[in-house]
Amino acid sequence: MTIRRRGNPNWGKPQMSAAPTVSEFERVAREFNLRPEEYVHSIRLREWANQNKRSKYVPESLLEAWGFEIEAAV
Repeated sequence: MTIRRRGNPNWGKPQMSAAPTVSEFERVAREFNLRPEEYVHSIRLREWANQNKRSKYVPESLLEAWGFEIEAAV
């Protein structure tokens, strides 16, 4: 018969941090084979950002560079 241990066996041990996540914007930029310095000049990325700026993360600096109106967060 084995002794049943109670409690959390990981109590007091440091938790592993979650793996860094990639935003949808970063995924699309990678899919388009773009480097950060190429973002402003990419027509495909600009079109994607225009279609998705209200539902996906797009850096404000790019929105400003492209002349898109930036809506204040509510």
